[in-house]
Formats: sequence, C-alpha cells, structure tokens
Amino acid sequence: MLAKRIIPCLDVRDGKVVKGINFVGIKEVGDPVECAEEYNRQGADEICFLDITATHEGRGTMVDVVRRTAQRVFVPLTVGGGISSVDDFRELLRSGADKVSVNSAAVRNPQLIKDAAEIFGSQCVVVAIDAKKKGDSWTVVVNGGRIDMNIDAIEWAKKAEELGAGEILLTSMDTDGMKTGFDIALLNAVCDAVKIPVIASGGCGTLEHFSEVFQKTKSSAALAASLFHYKELTVSQVKQHLRENNIPVRLQSDEE
Repeated sequence: MLAKRIIPCLDVRDGKVVKGINFVGIKEVGDPVECAEEYNRQGADEICFLDITATHEGRGTMVDVVRRTAQRVFVPLTVGGGISSVDDFRELLRSGADKVSVNSAAVRNPQLIKDAAEIFGSQCVVVAIDAKKKGDSWTVVVNGGRIDMNIDAIEWAKKAEELGAGEILLTSMDTDGMKTGFDIALLNAVCDAVKIPVIASGGCGTLEHFSEVFQKTKSSAALAASLFHYKELTVSQVKQHLRENNIPVRLQSDEE
C-alpha cells in the first residue's frame, strides 16, 4: 500500500495565513512562508496554499508568497485560489508550485481542466471540490461556499477525472472547521466513483480522526489547517499515531 500523505493547508488572505469555521469568522494566524517552513521541519508530505478570497474578490494568487516559499521549502507545493486560465497555471508552476488547484473556474469552465492537463500533465492538476449535503446527495458550492451550483458532487468528481484531473481535493462544507471528524460518507462516495487520489479535507479535530479516515475510506491523503496552525497537533505526532495503527506513512526517521 502507498504511504498515506499528511498535508497542512495554509489558507491565505492578503499575504497572511488565516482560519475560520465554515469559511467565515476569519482570524489571522501567521506568515505563510514561516508556517510552511515549520511544517516542512515537522515532516509534512506536501503543503497546500489556498488564497481563500482570490476568486470572490477577483484577484490573482499570491505568486510572490509561492516563490519565497519554494526557495525555502522542499516538499511539493499545491497552490490554488483565483486560478482561471492556463496562464495562471503556468505562472504558478514557474514560481515554484508543483501542482495547481482549481475550483470555481473549473466548475464554470471544465475545459480548463482538460487544457491544463494536456499542457502541463495531469499530475499538476488538482480539482478542489467543496461539497455540501443536499437531501440524499451532495451539491457543489463555489466562492468559499457562497454559491450553490446545483451540480451533483459525485458526478462532478467523475467528470473532473475524465477531463484529466490528477487528484481531487474534497472538502465537506458541513464539517469544515468543526473538528468533529472527516465526512466519511462523502469521502466514500467520491473514492468509490473515481480512480485518481482523493485528499480528505474538512473537519479533522483529533488524532483518531486521521486514523479513522484512512481505515474507513480509500483517501490517499488527509489535509488539516487549524489543528496544525494552533499547535494542537504536529505533523510528526499524526504520523506516529498512524504508524502505531498500522497505516503506512513516511517518517523523517526512515530517511536518516
């Protein structure tokens, strides 16, 4: 079995790392480059940057932050927020991103996924899906959860894969920031529908939530933000816990 990945997520607004609950009540929690360096030291497998207001406010992503981080951190960087064209992909990849995450723009223009995958390779294209429970299924929401697109989230995940996405970053809007655990039912529905890796996001609050998501779903990675930002847990603590529960992870001690 492939090693499961632990990915700290840095939500960035105006060049600062911020965190909210259900995408509201935003508070500043630090400098993105310093936070990324700390997670690198702790053994993060990847780091995700999301410019959380870029799409809503019509701004481009913080290329300078990406460039400075890439000079000092040597784990893969995934960057998203305000990505609306192949040129945006190119600019971020040139500035040091390894993968680019698209959300709202891909929903509105699915061709963007296909074009980016053909030019840069599927491995560079992450489709982020923010899903919210609606009756017996889940609907896709965009712009930080502000707009319901009335698109079935499972069908959208399948279409994203068909268009060339290399990975799905799946956030449950119902559990985001709540610390009650990942949305297992949503993750299983998407993991069963696609063959590409799925990153679990939204709701992690304890060490047990990390082991649960890997024991109960086929998720390839787990992403968390506030748990790490507020130093309630470190990446290395999470990985040690996972290894104790017989879940394969890469530990820094393995490489020494």
